[in-house]
Amino acid sequence: MGRPMVERLAGAGLQVRVFDRRAEALEPLAAIAGVHRADSAESIADACGTIILMLPDSRIVDALLWSDGLAARMKAGSLLIDMGSSDPNATRANQSKLASAGIALVDAPVSGGVRRAVDGSLAIMVGGAPADVERALPLLQPMGKTIVPVGPPGAGHAVKALNNYVSAAGLVAACEALVAAEKFGIDPSVANKVFNASTGRNNTTDVKVEQFMLSGAFNSGFAAALMRKDLDTACSLMQSLGTERALMEACAK
Repeated sequence: MGRPMVERLAGAGLQVRVFDRRAEALEPLAAIAGVHRADSAESIADACGTIILMLPDSRIVDALLWSDGLAARMKAGSLLIDMGSSDPNATRANQSKLASAGIALVDAPVSGGVRRAVDGSLAIMVGGAPADVERALPLLQPMGKTIVPVGPPGAGHAVKALNNYVSAAGLVAACEALVAAEKFGIDPSVANKVFNASTGRNNTTDVKVEQFMLSGAFNSGFAAALMRKDLDTACSLMQSLGTERALMEACAK
């Protein structure tokens, strides 16, 4: 996801410094105008007033910020935009800690997968103080088509986790239904066409079934382990709020 997002930023005329611990992840960006490879995350903090993170989870974000010392290298007045799928409660805690050092945090997770990252049509849900969100918008616009401020710090990550729960529930339902259809003697492709013309239509039936599942490709670009991680995040959030989660727990199982 990060690579096409960098390409969109550079394509908008921005100068982008990039770092990844996996050197091979940066190699495809070497020939792109406006993209400059950094030796470390800390060197980006020294050079840039805004840092965008595209990392898998809060554990990695926290290690980068606090154990590895990125937060300590960031200057007062800097803006940090966390575009990965972090835990919303951890994001709130990080926002509070960074604010005490004069650093703003905006959470801006994305939805749409690699395809929509490539064409700049991601859905981006943004959490943060209004003034900080306004600062972030010019950087988000080259990457997203639908950019929705959803509330205070952590709200973006909360909506992302809940969105992925709804998406996962549709995935599980579609799989169970198609297996049943096939065992009854119905071509699953035909059943899926009916779902898409009826009320059963969802992201899985529309985007995944024909292209990635029935084709046997299974290469949509989003690992099942990441979906399970997002479900765990949503479940933890719902548990902390004391809301109903019976279907969530069945889906995660």
